[in-house]
Amino acid sequence: MSEFAFFRFMSNNMLTTEEQQHKDEIIAFTEDVLRVKGIECDSKISKISEEELKEVLREVRKLRKMRKEKENKDRLEEIDIAVQ
Repeated sequence: MSEFAFFRFMSNNMLTTEEQQHKDEIIAFTEDVLRVKGIECDSKISKISEEELKEVLREVRKLRKMRKEKENKDRLEEIDIAVQ
């Protein structure tokens, strides 16, 4: 399902080079966003407007950013524990 959304992102030149290189991660987050929006099949993805597709990508980027921030925080905490 979300591979089709990824294909739509790619065909509309919506992804950065870095996002293109992390296809599996983008697909996983896209699945989460689409599930929340109640979009669960390729036929619905093919019919959503480009603006709705952009909104999905904005949500995917928010989730990726939150995950990266959490990973960085966890890494810093591990370093602090190791130093003490």
